[in-house]
Amino acid sequence: MMAAGLRAVEGEIKGIGQVLKSGLETTPNMEEEKKEKIVLVNKAGESRSPYIKAHASNPVAWQLWGDEAIALAQKENKLILLSVGFSACHTCHIMDRESFSNDEIAAILNESFIPIIADKEERPDIDRIYMNFVSATSGAGGWPLNVFLTPDLKPLFGGAYWPGPGSSSPALEGSIDFLGILDKLAISWKDQEERCRIESVKSQQSLKDFAGDGTNGDKLGASVDVPEIELLERVNNQFIATFDKQNGGFGTAPKYPTPHKLSFLLRLRQYPQVVLDVVGPDSCKTAEDIALITLRKMARSGTHDQIGHGFSRYSITADWSLPKFEKMLYDNAQLLHVYLDGFLLSRDPEFLGIVYDIGTYLTTSLAHPAGGFYASESADSFYKRGDSDKREGAYYLWTKKEFENILDSKSEPILSAFYNVSGHGNVPAKEDVHDEFIDQNVLQIVSNPTALASTFGMKEEEIVKIIKEGRAALRAHREKERVRPNLDDKIIVSWNGLAIGALSRTGTVIKGFDPEKSEIFISAATRAAKFIKDNLYDESTKTLYRVWRNGYDGIKAFAEDYAFLIEGLINLYEATFDEAWLKWADELQKSQIDLFYDESGNGAFFSTTPTASHIILRLKAGMDENEPSTNGISASNLYRLSNVLNDEFYLKKAKETVTAFESEILEYPWLFCSFMPSIIASHMGLKSVVVCGEGIADNKIKAFEKQPRGSLGSIAKVGPSNIWLRERNPLLKEFGLDGKPRVLICEGGVCRDEGLEVIPGPGGKDPLEMEGVAAALPTAPGAPSSEVKPEVESETKPDTTPALEASKTEVKPSAVSEPVPAATAPAKENEKPL
Repeated sequence: MMAAGLRAVEGEIKGIGQVLKSGLETTPNMEEEKKEKIVLVNKAGESRSPYIKAHASNPVAWQLWGDEAIALAQKENKLILLSVGFSACHTCHIMDRESFSNDEIAAILNESFIPIIADKEERPDIDRIYMNFVSATSGAGGWPLNVFLTPDLKPLFGGAYWPGPGSSSPALEGSIDFLGILDKLAISWKDQEERCRIESVKSQQSLKDFAGDGTNGDKLGASVDVPEIELLERVNNQFIATFDKQNGGFGTAPKYPTPHKLSFLLRLRQYPQVVLDVVGPDSCKTAEDIALITLRKMARSGTHDQIGHGFSRYSITADWSLPKFEKMLYDNAQLLHVYLDGFLLSRDPEFLGIVYDIGTYLTTSLAHPAGGFYASESADSFYKRGDSDKREGAYYLWTKKEFENILDSKSEPILSAFYNVSGHGNVPAKEDVHDEFIDQNVLQIVSNPTALASTFGMKEEEIVKIIKEGRAALRAHREKERVRPNLDDKIIVSWNGLAIGALSRTGTVIKGFDPEKSEIFISAATRAAKFIKDNLYDESTKTLYRVWRNGYDGIKAFAEDYAFLIEGLINLYEATFDEAWLKWADELQKSQIDLFYDESGNGAFFSTTPTASHIILRLKAGMDENEPSTNGISASNLYRLSNVLNDEFYLKKAKETVTAFESEILEYPWLFCSFMPSIIASHMGLKSVVVCGEGIADNKIKAFEKQPRGSLGSIAKVGPSNIWLRERNPLLKEFGLDGKPRVLICEGGVCRDEGLEVIPGPGGKDPLEMEGVAAALPTAPGAPSSEVKPEVESETKPDTTPALEASKTEVKPSAVSEPVPAATAPAKENEKPL
């Protein structure tokens, strides 16, 4: 289906692009009616978005997306240039410097177009629609997204980065620069407006065909089967076949962390036995090995901030050595989940160190003092205080000379060998098209204490001490002398939902051996949830808003905001058993269904409401991209809530959401990893555990908390004060009122109080495996495990200095990978200007 849609788009949309490349033979319109000339004023400074406000000094007279700008375009009958970017985007800043700060380009834009700027993080709906168009017409997408629209918002021509006047970026043969594009489009619209409008109508229809995921199945009420469990074998085979055995990850450069893929691989062995039988025990083990190898490679790579905390967005090299240096909340929140599962499955203290690393990054660098988490840190910064020009990665790069000046003569050779630092730098020349990284080093772990002890004739304990102290010295120097990258301090609901869920899970896992850090993580999640409810939720209208920055800007939340926040609140409830969070999740779930669910079509959630203004197409987000699938997460939420609340309506909506994407999932199942737990639940059912009292109840809770993610399930704790939950789930009306320790298990169509009466309950065929997972304490060399506690605030992770061999397991492809449609890869910021 998607491939067919792509072919249709390629055949119909490229007309105007070919015109631009070949030039226009036009006849000037000598009878053009003279109109009063309008003078546009730059309104970027009126926005709350840091990205948009940064363009307030541009000579381009930026308008803000909304009624006023669009009405102006219609009144003046001018093409719109819609430019979409985000603060952390390095290439967005390049185009700002080259083009949007250029007087010649500004003059053309202000005279012949209505230039509109948007922040993709504020308006993912607009970005997603027109990114689909650009991906279809060019075969790839990226940011900044620049697309020319007719006054009625139909796309005409678009792309990502185009070189501006005087650009040092190497141009592709036959390519056209931004100034040439503007000239030709201005003439085209002036002299061939009718042709342009015809092209735009074709574009919109082909875009609708191309981006029709979740809308092509049978109508609600028709007999549609949930995809079979055998699909998981195809997904696993695809990932095994595309696994990079040398570097970890999948495919070639650029390399993304793809937490949705890693989550799928780590969950496989945790599913019921029937899944293992279908996929094969050996294949499931291989899947887990692939994920763990990738996690180790990433942890030791340049994408991981080896001096501070957190991960960069992706690497432009296959070996993870050269990152795009921006750090995103949504990446780090998802990676926290994955590294936590990696630790629970492997008991590897290196993974526990990364869990602490990411958790610390979220709760310090990205934490708002009053609650909530900021969006990102930029890739660009000043190298030192007083500099006038920002450089990509300046905060994170090091020279050999700096190492020699900061570290003593004994430590420097050891730290240089450990982090792969050389006098000529470690960035390949072919990746440094602007000569920004000459003699610069991206820190990456390429050795281990055993090897270094042998090389330098020292004891391992002394090597470890030197590395810890050296890392502390480097970090102190960086914080004192360098300028930290710009912080995008927007608080975005969807991304905060991801962080709330990840920190809640992490806090419950480490509670048994580090209650102090557990409290920090769970408190941060709780404060974030409270912040969103207090500042971005209208209790009277049940309206959720998407973004806060010194107040909310009136942008109502999208389906993804509801989905990710609901998931986070369910996890927060299971970490605290404060039913207020479960109640709010239930409330939000009802609102999400009311606002976004496709009741007249084939089910699932649109990204926008039916009354959303200036939206030419309502999309359903099905595929996992940089963020997980809105509908995949929504299906899981519905299953989990149906389970704990005994709600048949939610159960029905969960199944409908999965079946809405049946045709797409059957064609390319590996693009829909977030749906896989729901597919399992559709066939196998779920298990619900409800406890009350202490003793045996606490043991059940602890066992649940130590489980890596696998099948969907739920746990609830009910006491005499839990009035709402008893009313919401009649099965629990009398349960636990006496306060005595009891455990209620709901599975296989019944709820049973073990050893007591059988109570009719929600359906389900196969229980969630509930056997406890022993907590693994990080053990430092020479110390008994009972005395060791992770030292997250220290300059190294708890006993995580790695051996180079990530795994002795040889991973062999079990199948030839299936072809992937070109436009289904996640859109990305351009790796380098072309």
